[in-house]
Amino acid sequence: MSNPTTHTVSLKSAALVAGLSLLLMAILAPIANFGILLKLYVPGDAATTFHNFTTSSGSVRWAVLLFLIVAILDIIVAWALYLVFKSVNQGISLLTGWIRVVYAAMLGTALFRLLNVLQLTGAGENLPGLAPQQLHTQTLLAFQSFQDGWSMSLIIFGIHLGLLGYLTVKSGLFPKWLGVLVVIAGLGYCIDSAGKMLSPTYDLNLAAYTFLGEVLLMGWLIWRGVKGFDRASG
Repeated sequence: MSNPTTHTVSLKSAALVAGLSLLLMAILAPIANFGILLKLYVPGDAATTFHNFTTSSGSVRWAVLLFLIVAILDIIVAWALYLVFKSVNQGISLLTGWIRVVYAAMLGTALFRLLNVLQLTGAGENLPGLAPQQLHTQTLLAFQSFQDGWSMSLIIFGIHLGLLGYLTVKSGLFPKWLGVLVVIAGLGYCIDSAGKMLSPTYDLNLAAYTFLGEVLLMGWLIWRGVKGFDRASG
C-alpha cells in the first residue's frame, strides 16, 4: 500500500516543477521571439531583414538557444503535469502529456529553419549560385517558415490546453473556473493558428486575450507546490 504522505510530497513536487518551468518559459520565449527575432524581421523587406539578421547573428543564436530550452522545458512540464493529474484520469493525463511532447518536437523542428537563416546570413552575399536578391529572399522565406511552423504547432498546443483544462475542472485540486479559463486559452491558440493557415489576411490575435488561464494555472501550480494540496471548490 502506498504511503499517502509520500504521494502528497510527490504531488507537491510535481506541481512546483511544472509551475516554475512554466514561469521560466514565460520569460524565455518572449525574450527570444519579441525581444530578438521580431525586432530584426521586417515583413516584406527581404534586404533589410537579411541585413538585420547578418549584423545580429549572435542575438539570433541566443534566440535559438532560448527556444531550445523552452522546448526542453515543455517536455519537463508534460511529465510534471502528468504526475499532477494522473489520479484524475490516468489515460487522459497521459494523452495530454504526450500531446505537449509532440508540440515541443514540432517547435524543435521549426528551429531548424532558424539555423537555416544563420547559414544563409553567415555566408554573406557571396553564397555560390545565389544572387544577393535571391539570398535575401531565401533568408526571409526561411524565417517566415519558422514562424509558420511554430504557428502550426500551436494548434497542437491548444488541444493540449483543452484537455488540461478538462482535467483541471475534474480534479477537485483546483477551482473549476480555472479549468474553464485554460480551455478558453486553448481555443484562442487553435482559432488563431487555424485562421493563419486558412487565410493569409487573418490578423486577429485571440491568444493575446485568452492566455489568462495559462498564467493563473502557472501561479496556482506554484502555490500548490509550496503550500500543498487540498480539495478546491468553485
